Amino acid sequence: METLLKRITINPEICHGKPTIRGLRYPVENMLELMAAGMTIEELLEDYPDLEREDFLACLEYASKLVNLKSIHKIAS
Repeated sequence: METLLKRITINPEICHGKPTIRGLRYPVENMLELMAAGMTIEELLEDYPDLEREDFLACLEYASKLVNLKSIHKIAS
């Protein structure tokens, strides 16, 4: 699984430093929102032909690592 996480990159010059897939302009956040809305990986692959199945699995792995943090603090909005 650790190799999947290598697909998630953070670069201050791309998407305001948000985590993206392989340095491309596909924020992890957006892909997770699409999956949460019910899109399957197969549907996403059709809509984003330059991405691979492993990219979406990497997004899920990244999210799973985030929820395993010791504590989460609410940020004032």
